[in-house]
Amino acid sequence: MTGQDWMEKDFYAVLGVPKDADDATIKKAYRKLARQHHPDQNQGNAAAESRFKEIGEAYAVLSDPEQRRQYDAVRAMAGGARFSAGPGGAGAGGFEDIMGAMFGGGGRGGPRVRYSQGAPGGAGFEDILGSMFGGGAGRTGYGPTGFTAPSPGADVTAQVTLPFRAAVEGTTADLEVDGRTIHARIPAGINDGKKIRLRGKGRPGSGGGAAGDLVVTVRVAPHPVFALDGRDLRMTVPVTFVEAALGTTLEVPILDGSTVRLKVPSGTPSGRVLRLKGRGVQASGGSGDLLVTVQVAVPQKLSKKARQALETFAAESDGEDVRAGLAQRAAE
Repeated sequence: MTGQDWMEKDFYAVLGVPKDADDATIKKAYRKLARQHHPDQNQGNAAAESRFKEIGEAYAVLSDPEQRRQYDAVRAMAGGARFSAGPGGAGAGGFEDIMGAMFGGGGRGGPRVRYSQGAPGGAGFEDILGSMFGGGAGRTGYGPTGFTAPSPGADVTAQVTLPFRAAVEGTTADLEVDGRTIHARIPAGINDGKKIRLRGKGRPGSGGGAAGDLVVTVRVAPHPVFALDGRDLRMTVPVTFVEAALGTTLEVPILDGSTVRLKVPSGTPSGRVLRLKGRGVQASGGSGDLLVTVQVAVPQKLSKKARQALETFAAESDGEDVRAGLAQRAAE
């Protein structure tokens, strides 16, 4: 960024804060705008990306007390107006008039003082500003080519695999990222494949730019009985044909090792889901449910008496077509 940019750009307007805003107000405004226009939230939106860069550029200057002092001084010197490289129009002072007045030059009727912007062998415009405000080659954010534009740091990705119970109850995980140990809080009920974004835990920015984020993909180890579905837990419970037909009450295990009673109504078909309220994930935002899928178990072997009983049952229910209408619905 050049000194001319400082004269032309109103960083206070970019962040939407007054010129006397304190550090806390500036930081709050920056965070709100950066979240709104972050490239991750506006993929493929070139306007949002450009706006994000402007916001970072403004914050980099206004959040640094020394750069802010210099910026305010340059803007005050310029009166908030763009400098012209030559004589101003009627009633308007050009760049030479302002610099001449500052360094003892004459007014409109007096000698003109001209300043070269990077002419070989001469002091350029940035050199003059640098000498005015104690800058110069080697200063952070200022060099022979002008002020360094802030650049946000890159995001970093990581992956962590959690035991099923830890994913349900919530935990913390230590991640090694670029030689640093990052403590990541994993909320209760995190599902497999979900991503957690840790703001500012990625690679640092340059020129005062904001640090990138750490994006953690969570993998959840499978459980032999339970499965996560949002805040709900799912499980499958086998029942006999007689239990499904006549109805029963089961003792169903839950994740804490205890059991709860589940009523299976008579005539429950295989695949029906029964709900136990509040027996899912216990999270700060509310509790999930335990969803129990009933699976009718078909016996692989039958005793002689059992076979005879089923044959009697089949004879008693003769004439009932459980597939009635199937062919018609298939033809629709």
